[in-house]
Amino acid sequence: MARKKTTKKNSAAKKTSAKAKKAPSSRKRKKASAKKTSASLGRPRIAGTAELDLEFKGDFGARQIFQFLDVQTFKELEEFSPQEITDRVITPLVQAVERIRKQLAMANRHLAGDQKFARSFQDALAEVTGATRK
Repeated sequence: MARKKTTKKNSAAKKTSAKAKKAPSSRKRKKASAKKTSASLGRPRIAGTAELDLEFKGDFGARQIFQFLDVQTFKELEEFSPQEITDRVITPLVQAVERIRKQLAMANRHLAGDQKFARSFQDALAEVTGATRK
């Protein structure tokens, strides 16, 4: 029986496969570390100095928020977090509803399902003023 001879193709294939196994692992490590360090979204498509009103022409609600926050450009808007914007917009509404609830309770009235608050507010008011509730 004749022995199988190793051809140049087989030995070259073995060398390249050994190199191929080593090279991607080092590349993967570089890519993984690069992904961890940079969280870039890429090059911005709109300049930071661009006017918000021009980009949000048809979104009246967004434009009202920009007016409330007193911002005109993307750069100014990016200084706020989503939670901060929500808190700044909602806080005046919550305070207004609380004032309404108190005013109604003082007039012996209440919002739907808010009778418990009205009673507790009237009791607290009576303690402060020293009057008894009828």
